[in-house]
Amino acid sequence: MGMLAKIRRMYFRDKLSIREITRRTNLSRNTISNWLKKEAMQEPRYPPRQVSRLIDPFTGQLRQWLETDSHRPKRDRRTAKVMFEAIKAQGFKGSYVRTSAHVRQLRQALGDAPQRKAFVPLRFAHGEAFQFDWSCEYAWIGGLRKRIEVSHCKLASSRAFWMIAYPMQSHEMLFDAHTRSFQAFGGIPRRGIYDNMKTAVDKVLRGKERIVNARFQSMCGHYLFEPEFCNVASGWEKGIVEKNVQDRRRQIWAEALDQRWTSFEHLNMWVAQRCQQAWESMAHPDWPAMTVAEVLQEECLQLMPMPKAFDGYVAQPVRVSGTSLIHFQRNRYSVPTPYAHRVISLHIYPDVITLIADDLEIARHTRCFERYQTFYQWQHYIPIITQKPGALRNGAPFMTMPEPLQILQKQLLNHSGGDRLMAEVLSAIPLHGLDTVLVAVECALEVGHISGEHISNILGRLKETAPPMLIETHLVLKEEPVANVNRYERLRSIQLENHDVS
Repeated sequence: MGMLAKIRRMYFRDKLSIREITRRTNLSRNTISNWLKKEAMQEPRYPPRQVSRLIDPFTGQLRQWLETDSHRPKRDRRTAKVMFEAIKAQGFKGSYVRTSAHVRQLRQALGDAPQRKAFVPLRFAHGEAFQFDWSCEYAWIGGLRKRIEVSHCKLASSRAFWMIAYPMQSHEMLFDAHTRSFQAFGGIPRRGIYDNMKTAVDKVLRGKERIVNARFQSMCGHYLFEPEFCNVASGWEKGIVEKNVQDRRRQIWAEALDQRWTSFEHLNMWVAQRCQQAWESMAHPDWPAMTVAEVLQEECLQLMPMPKAFDGYVAQPVRVSGTSLIHFQRNRYSVPTPYAHRVISLHIYPDVITLIADDLEIARHTRCFERYQTFYQWQHYIPIITQKPGALRNGAPFMTMPEPLQILQKQLLNHSGGDRLMAEVLSAIPLHGLDTVLVAVECALEVGHISGEHISNILGRLKETAPPMLIETHLVLKEEPVANVNRYERLRSIQLENHDVS
């Protein structure tokens, strides 16, 4: 536009010829003539140049992906990085920068450009606060694609983060996530920032007022940090951990979905290693010359020391059935038969459940998150077998006994009275211990003479030959005793003298 104005000034105002204008501007005579023929001051328009780009063969594929993702939730949409890796595997030779720019243009053309909002940047002092949040991810665990709940705990100053995968969101998972995160950080900040999650807030009141869950309040009091809850629908107030959820989903969890895990423990061990590797490699946003791990070392000096781990269980009463089982989350777990038909306390942990009666732990089971499963501990049913020995023939709990006891049971139940004899052998376990009874049973099986008296005789001999208990003491004798049998002769002579006197 500026060149056109310059040519018009030279021709109409300065009265220069087209040849002189051509010499001064290095433009062709035809171009100058065409421009001067136009009465209006209009910028010349030229057809766009047709340029072949490396990404053109993949434009249709990218457009299809964007159209498909527009019907998905935002958390499941593919990023430009994921699309770049996909077309790179198909033979794309270009760079990620060109791919990202092209994807941005396609999104704008499809009307999928995100609505941007403005926020105030936040800054925290060392040891001042941490932010906590949950995210929903997916992983292949035990051969099945499962939905998992991931806890994100991030220090607001050093930006160190810790993630733990759980089967579900519940109070015991929340308590365990805090304990393991604080142990990984090496201390506890003075303030925790949360959204209004149901595991912490029972009811949202007006303004900043909240009715906080009693067990969550107990955990905060144990670790001595003050909980702070964001306003409703104001996730930007804990934007540090919100961004961490997005970043880790694109990095760590995108990689975790491509692998197979045998259990949650196996997955969490790998996630813990990736978190520590990220600390070593990521530059701090406020101090780019330092890594997150280096800033964390400085923040650890300002953190409160880690006390004894909070006993983060959830208690609820349960009734023991007539078959000595309790029901929990559509599964059944056994308890000792003397507690049948009683109401006892169930303590729920992330990985185990314990059963408490009369302030004593009477049973412990590994927690199962599947449904309609029954878990027996066959020793729980030993007391009732002495009264009902016939239940040994089809007793479901006794199918999990050790192999020597199962072999003995098969041989004894083939004879009359064998069930009562087997009940006598099992009743010896609470008295002598399982290991001792197993040794006696193996000895009896080797000899081939199986009877209750024989097994009782072996148990008696094993008990007699058991090594004496060693008692440690700090007392030291000044004079060690000497083995001298002549002392007894001296006593004998004294007795004879007394006899003669009498």
